Amino acid sequence: MNKTNSLNEIAASLAGYDLQALRVELAQDFIHQLLPQPTDRETLPLRAALGRVLAADIVSPVQVPAHDNSAMDGYALRASDLNTQGETRLRVVGTSLAGAGAASPVGVGECQRIMTGALMPAGLDTVVPHEFTRMEDGWVLIPPGLLRAGDNRRLAGEDLALGSVALAAGRRLTPSDLGLLASLGLGQMQVWRRTRVAIMSTGDELRAVGTEAQAQPLPEGCLYDSNRHTLWAMLERLGMIEVIDLGLVPDQPEALRLAFERGAREADAIISSGGVSVGEADYTKRVMAELGEVLFWKIAMRPGRPMAIGKIRSGEREALLFGLPGNPVAVMVTFYAFVREALLRLSGARPEPLPMLRAASVKPLRKKAGRTEYQRGVLSRKSDGGWQVEITGNQGSGILSSMSQANGLVVLGHEQGDVASGEEVDVLPFEGLI
Repeated sequence: MNKTNSLNEIAASLAGYDLQALRVELAQDFIHQLLPQPTDRETLPLRAALGRVLAADIVSPVQVPAHDNSAMDGYALRASDLNTQGETRLRVVGTSLAGAGAASPVGVGECQRIMTGALMPAGLDTVVPHEFTRMEDGWVLIPPGLLRAGDNRRLAGEDLALGSVALAAGRRLTPSDLGLLASLGLGQMQVWRRTRVAIMSTGDELRAVGTEAQAQPLPEGCLYDSNRHTLWAMLERLGMIEVIDLGLVPDQPEALRLAFERGAREADAIISSGGVSVGEADYTKRVMAELGEVLFWKIAMRPGRPMAIGKIRSGEREALLFGLPGNPVAVMVTFYAFVREALLRLSGARPEPLPMLRAASVKPLRKKAGRTEYQRGVLSRKSDGGWQVEITGNQGSGILSSMSQANGLVVLGHEQGDVASGEEVDVLPFEGLI
């Protein structure tokens, strides 16, 4: 990874801002300044490249289509032969099939039966669909006013010109992109290496779930760790991440140090959950500061106020650090608000803004101005075809079941206050997120 702005430079740019109530938009901007550009490429075959990020422009080695061809099953003709005052009669001479070579010449007053994708015979420029014609003793009859010159003909190179950029570097490859690459005859392409992301949960109170080898009974006062599994799923969904699971890390300085150092050696980024709130009885902050440069922010948002961002080092290696809150809902919200786009950029992608819908709030919502709030909601269609949204009840940051019930997040902006019933709000739908 290339070097980028140092944390000291970014910290200096924060002078004058309230780090106990940093706006979401400012935090996002400062994180982007910290991101290096990827440098490691690999060549993949077509069917292994879905969801990966192009490392170089794809320049078309051919023109698409390669030749003028028919867009319809019908009859190829000269537009100059059309009778504008009445029915046109053209004698049918031969057939042009897809995949065959050039057809024999067609004279004035003649046409040729043609199939979709077949080469346009020399001198012919228009195709009339079969269903709009009738046959009479080897002649095709065409009603007046039906066609204009060039109708139903695909021109050579109208999709892609030879030497044009078919797909730009930074594009995350979709199924249609793979089809496009195949249409160019390209069986492999250069993509950026998967970004390696290490995940860990900190806290003496955490226990592993039953399917893991280290599963333990749940003593009083303890809870099962859900955050690593949530993070793993969100990272897998991006399609360009290699996840390294560092497991559960107790609140012990040496254990924390070993986990962070391993993350710095093996990963490009580390995501930890827990240990970033003021007053918590742990050593996470201290160890973070010892191993690198870390800023601790209080974001003007709910849920997810505490957050750490910086770099952790181990020898010659360093990794970005995202220290997220410990509450399960806050982990998901801060991931979507800050980490998701950062990892896309770190992977060489050019992320688009998250898709937002406008929906009418079914009920009034309480909202304190001066912070961005993310409330769990159920998005549905109204009888008039518009969207409506209703929050899922208890919005506590530890209520993970309400996130599971929701199909989107109601995003209430920094300056926004209370929302009246029927008032439109922004909603980030979960479906379709990467």
